[in-house]
This record gives sequence, structure tokens and C-alpha cells, in this order.
Amino acid sequence: MTMIINETMRLYSPATNIVRRVGREVKLGKLTLPADMDINILPCAIHCDPEIWGADAFLFKPERFAEGVAKATNYNTMAYLPFGFGPRTCVGLNFATNEVKIA
Repeated sequence: MTMIINETMRLYSPATNIVRRVGREVKLGKLTLPADMDINILPCAIHCDPEIWGADAFLFKPERFAEGVAKATNYNTMAYLPFGFGPRTCVGLNFATNEVKIA
């Protein structure tokens, strides 16, 4: 059941975008992000990226989570963000997951 929930959350993330402010100047690949800049993170774009999830990124395949979220994302902690990440993760994560299992 957890695999089905995780795959559903990957394809149909409840968060459409996550807004974060850059605290200090950061180099991100070829980009340099200045301090005090707001950035939008789009979980839908990350959750359907073929480089992370494979050529079948748009298909519903719960078995990709058979060995856990870390293995499904190739140990990329920021590749799966249905409820945000870090200290600002949605407080409803555990409640929502338990409610779905009960229903």
C-alpha cells in the first residue's frame, strides 16, 4: 500500500510549487543565485524527470518504490518532494498518509 501511495504522490503531488528564499549567494551548476532571491521549486517537474526516474517516468509503476524511496530516487534526497523537504516539511505528511491507509 505504501508503494502505491508513494507513486501516486509522485505523479500527483499535492504541492504545485515550493517557494524558497536563497539565504546567501550559491553556485548551482552553471548558475549563480544571488542572496535574497526567491526561487520556485516545481515538484511535478522533478517527479517526472526521466534522468531521475527513467524513461517510464510518466507511467504509474508502484514497484519502483519496492526497496524504499532512497533506492527509487538513486539516493537523491531532493528528487521526491510530495510534502516539501527538510525543516519545512508539511506537518500533515504522517497524518495524510495514515488517513489514506485507513480509508
